[in-house]
Amino acid sequence: MSKNKILVPFILVTSLFFLWAFLHNLNPILIPHLKKACQLNDKQSSLVDFPIYLAYCLTAIPAGLFMHKYGYKKGIIFGLIMFAFGAILFTFAASERNFLFFLFALFVQGSGAAFLETVANPYMANLGDPAHSEQRLNFAQSFNGLGAMVAPLVGSHFILSGIEHTKPELDAMAANGTLQAYLQSEANTVRPSYFVIAGVVLLVTLLFVFTKIPEIKEPEPGSYDPKLSIDDDGKAAASAHGHAPGTEFSFRVFRISHLKWAIFGIFFYVGSQVGVGSFFIKYSRYVADIPEKTAGTLFFGAMAGFMAGRFLGTFFMRYIKPAKLLSLYATINILLLTVGILAKGHVAVYAVMATPFFMSIMFPTIFALGIKDLGEETKMASSFLIMAIIGGAVAPLAMGAISDATGSIQIAYIVPLICFAYILFFGLKGYKIKPVKS
Repeated sequence: MSKNKILVPFILVTSLFFLWAFLHNLNPILIPHLKKACQLNDKQSSLVDFPIYLAYCLTAIPAGLFMHKYGYKKGIIFGLIMFAFGAILFTFAASERNFLFFLFALFVQGSGAAFLETVANPYMANLGDPAHSEQRLNFAQSFNGLGAMVAPLVGSHFILSGIEHTKPELDAMAANGTLQAYLQSEANTVRPSYFVIAGVVLLVTLLFVFTKIPEIKEPEPGSYDPKLSIDDDGKAAASAHGHAPGTEFSFRVFRISHLKWAIFGIFFYVGSQVGVGSFFIKYSRYVADIPEKTAGTLFFGAMAGFMAGRFLGTFFMRYIKPAKLLSLYATINILLLTVGILAKGHVAVYAVMATPFFMSIMFPTIFALGIKDLGEETKMASSFLIMAIIGGAVAPLAMGAISDATGSIQIAYIVPLICFAYILFFGLKGYKIKPVKS
């Protein structure tokens, strides 16, 4: 198939990277917002991250099976419908000001996003020469960076009210009977944004419905042929070795060393990314007394760095091997978080703000290295890699528990620091492809 025929599908699939990044990066806004609206402590508010990443863990394998049976396009459409439905549920949760309802709506959205990620990451990685899969996936993930940048900007302006009452003020409002009305007004600020999100996602769904999305086959190691990699008729292509895609679709992928280490790599990377962002607004208040709306704007700046890092990382990979760049970035983030834990004031905030730039290449690089040379086992491997995103639920819970126990959210940032230490190991050693034991 010519490059012109895959241009529109390439653009549409790339748009998905924006959508799920927008979902994830609204959480640092939702955590302080729902903490205020639903009157939660740090550990309870950290549960905002939990349903999305739990959905990834529970949905990834069903998504892979669905994709295996029905193809990439139907998997994308199904994921988009779930995503939009979850956004609509979120508006009803706001009307009820029910925290469990909020969590359920986020779970539904996360399930839709899990379908999209399970499909889009291997699709992009295999849409061309395997030798350039890391670069190709990093380029597509650059638009993930755009979503990560836009989300906190939208959230800080349209969701955060900027009103931060002290406990005595809240007690006074409770005494005079105005507290519930105030809390409901805070909860309601999410409704317009989530109606717009649902509408945009449904529009993208229609574009996929009416656009021809070619299926691709995952090439066997060493067998790449650009003429055989894409199937024009929308059905899964037969492999170069004469068997249908998915024949090796099984738990046998765990015998592959570099995939196993990559699964842990995704777990720790997503844990670090979500952990750094989830408590950034509270962290900024703690170490530098920065108000929530100002901190939200600073987080937008951090995510702008994340997006810039994706584009620059794609460029750097022309000259630096992906695993080496991954190791270098992990080392820098370990140093930055050390400053963030030990320093005070704006220096600490700026150190933490810098970490997303160096996170930028990590997910697509770990993912692409993890599915390297897997051939027909790519779909199942992709499912397990997406399941590992559950790390994004675990790290914030650990950080919230540390913060509640010590009274210091700053100390809690040791959790993402440990996560980056593992990523350094993966970039130095874990990514290496070893002979598979039968």
